[in-house]
Amino acid sequence: MTQCEQILAYMKAMGGITARQAMNDIGCMRLASRIHDLRAMGYNIKSEYIKVRTRNGHTTVVRYSLDAN
Repeated sequence: MTQCEQILAYMKAMGGITARQAMNDIGCMRLASRIHDLRAMGYNIKSEYIKVRTRNGHTTVVRYSLDAN
């Protein structure tokens, strides 16, 4: 299974994916590039900025999900 296929399956199962989840669960180091590839293939993928906790407080990351529209 390619990384793009794994990312699609992950988004369908989990509702979305962040770069950290892609790295930890799939081994994908360049999620934004794979999202670009998926969009080029015609998938409608939504990007949203979310706050996540860090050891020093909070930071903002992008969460990608399949858009139902």
